[in-house]
Amino acid sequence: MSGDEPGSLPEQVRSDTWMALALLTIAVVAWLSFQTVQQIRERSALQNVRTAQEAALERAQKIRAQFDTITKKTLELAQQGNAGAALIVEELARRGVTITPSSSAGPLPPPSK
Repeated sequence: MSGDEPGSLPEQVRSDTWMALALLTIAVVAWLSFQTVQQIRERSALQNVRTAQEAALERAQKIRAQFDTITKKTLELAQQGNAGAALIVEELARRGVTITPSSSAGPLPPPSK
C-alpha cells in the first residue's frame, strides 16, 4: 500500500493514532492503580478503627451484662414484696428499661399508678 492509494493512511496519522491509544491506556492504568492504592489505604484505616472500638464494645457488653443481672435480681426482690425494689423497677420501666425476668422468677408485678 502506498500513500497515494485511496483509503490508506499516511504514516504520521497511524503514528498519532497509536500514540493516542497508548496515552489513553497509560491514563486508564494510572487511574486504576491510584484507585486501588486509595482503597487499600481506606481498608487499612477502617480496620484500625474497628480494632480500636473492639475494646470499648467488649467493656460495654460486660457492663450491660452486669446491669441485666442487677435488674433481674432487683425484679426478684420486687416480686418478693420489697418496696424499695418495686420502686426501682417502676422507675426503670418509666424510663424505658425492659427487664427480662429469669426463668426461675414469677410473673411480673402489675405497674402501680
